Amino acid sequence: MQSGWTDRDAEAVVARYAGLGRDLALRVYTTRLLGQDPRLVLHGGGNTSVKTRLTDLNGDDVDVLCVKGSGWDMGSIEPAGLPAVRLAPLLKLRARENLSDEEMVRLQRANLIDPAAPNPSVEALLHAFIPHKFVDHTHSTAVLALTDQADGEALCREVFGARVGYVPYVMPGFGLAKAAAQVFDADPSVEGLVLIKHGIFSFGADARQSYERMIALVDLAEAWIAKNRKRTLVSAKLPDGPARVADVAPIVRGACALPDAGTDGAWKRFIVDFRNSDAVMNFVNGAEVTRYGQAGVVTPDHNLRIKNWPLVVAAPEDGALPAFKDATRAAAAAFAGRYRDYFSRHNARVGGGKTMLDPMPRVVLVPGLGLFGLGRSKKDATIAADLAEAAVATITDAEAVGRFEPLPERDLFDVEYWSLEQAKLGSAKQAPLAGQVAVITGAAGAIGFATARAFAAAGAEVALLDIDGPAVRTKAKAIGGGALALGCDVTDAASVRAAFDGVAGAFGGVDIVVSNAGAAWQGRIGDVDETVLRQSFELNFYGHQRVAQAAVKVMRAQGTGGCLLFNVSKQAVNPGPDFGPYGVPKAATLFLVRQYALDHGHEGIRANAVNADRIRSGLLTEGMIAARSSARGLSEQDYMRGNLLGREVLAEDVAQAFLAQALALKTTADVTTVDGGNIAAALR
Repeated sequence: MQSGWTDRDAEAVVARYAGLGRDLALRVYTTRLLGQDPRLVLHGGGNTSVKTRLTDLNGDDVDVLCVKGSGWDMGSIEPAGLPAVRLAPLLKLRARENLSDEEMVRLQRANLIDPAAPNPSVEALLHAFIPHKFVDHTHSTAVLALTDQADGEALCREVFGARVGYVPYVMPGFGLAKAAAQVFDADPSVEGLVLIKHGIFSFGADARQSYERMIALVDLAEAWIAKNRKRTLVSAKLPDGPARVADVAPIVRGACALPDAGTDGAWKRFIVDFRNSDAVMNFVNGAEVTRYGQAGVVTPDHNLRIKNWPLVVAAPEDGALPAFKDATRAAAAAFAGRYRDYFSRHNARVGGGKTMLDPMPRVVLVPGLGLFGLGRSKKDATIAADLAEAAVATITDAEAVGRFEPLPERDLFDVEYWSLEQAKLGSAKQAPLAGQVAVITGAAGAIGFATARAFAAAGAEVALLDIDGPAVRTKAKAIGGGALALGCDVTDAASVRAAFDGVAGAFGGVDIVVSNAGAAWQGRIGDVDETVLRQSFELNFYGHQRVAQAAVKVMRAQGTGGCLLFNVSKQAVNPGPDFGPYGVPKAATLFLVRQYALDHGHEGIRANAVNADRIRSGLLTEGMIAARSSARGLSEQDYMRGNLLGREVLAEDVAQAFLAQALALKTTADVTTVDGGNIAAALR
């Protein structure tokens, strides 16, 4: 590991934050250097601090500890992420014999310079009790590979000698701060502290010294592991023909979903993120993966995100997916049972009163394929997968030089159900479509784009499909939040299959499909050429059928139901003059909706439709508005507002109708009319 410090970059940060002082600016700079290296820090882990002087709200200069705020990411931290706490009151706390976690948090908040600042790190007192000006803390994968051994402290002493102090495992908080300070006081010459089965601290008189001490210490660990590797993971015998990720992901995702006890037909679903690097494959294919892979987390900071162990399933074989599905569901159920037992035992140990988190895994190891991270959003799934990959690196190194041995589960339970750690997850109410994947075809058009935005705003992960690849990528970028864009021609079965494979690979499956792609052909039905009618049917009927069939295949693999939504148009029930080539296949699609509702309702798959009329879009262009207005003998304004309410209907109105149908768990075979009021188009 090498230092990333450059004087030019450091001075640029100092200049950028000139009004905040050199100390805080350089603290931001080196914190980012540490946070941008996944071998040191991942997703809110680790923390840093600097002791300096600032002016408080009364205009007085005071000694403060600027320490990373809880929840901030070191890799992108700003000065606001280093809240300033009065130092003197923190130092007084060292004389206390006991201090509860809740009281510690209140005292730290009471001494913030800015009352609106975020909570200081739960390890703020440790930073305060170490007298050095700059203090850094990371969860280095190499250091953890050494500490996560039965003789971890002895190994670390062999590697680091007297350069660091050694702190036995203590749960973060006041107790750890006092223990670390006592170790430091015993030898103030040390450059850092190794926290057994937790991580490493470094410190120094200036930002560069503290940062480069961290780099040097981690480099020692990496070099020692490289020199002393004794063995590699032995691969198991696996099937010759592994199944595809696109086929396996929905099975894994469905097996880990939980029925909602409070709402009949509702599920708590997870999004997945797939990884299959060489290191991951070496790990999951190991003959002893159920031992080292399920022994525990590499640092207790991780178990809140990924639980104490992953789910390991059988290797999926191409052509044997039904058996794999049964085995995976049984394995997931066994995982949940084990977790409930773990919670029950340790909740009783601490006197009860804890509320169990959901019992499903956040990491799934699939021999022959890779690993899946699971989360209620794509962001959370990515975090789980990142932490799993870090664990792969740590455990692989630990097994190469010894035998991976993490903390016992009682300590992991205490962290997982620690009130201060739970607070990091937040208490925000889940969005109504959290954990669900919505696919929208024709998503580059007005209705499709408005629908994708509405579903994303409701918490769904959205996949935008359209024949115009560049246009749909632009639309997905406008939505942001990881929206997926895929080129898809719904008149081509292979293109539809490839698009749904892409969605399953990206998110793990499909829960909602808005089959919206379409185009309008005009012509008097007695005169229209058969070729025109066939073209319209290919897009406006068979396109819907291809999309629905592909969706149902994925939904069946998941086993958690789903929702098919179709853009039918009022032409299906109230045909307009010279519009037969468009209206006839739309009428067929209306009955297609009802057939899906009839044939697949017992599988929990709902099918609904929206009949919209006169929406400005790529289908109803300005030229077509002029033509249709003329055909009806109306002005364009009167044509667009030609309904009972006298209001023009917008794409966003149609999107809200689709959203309402997606949320109506006990509604199927419904047709919702969005046209401002047209009695002739009202269904009987």
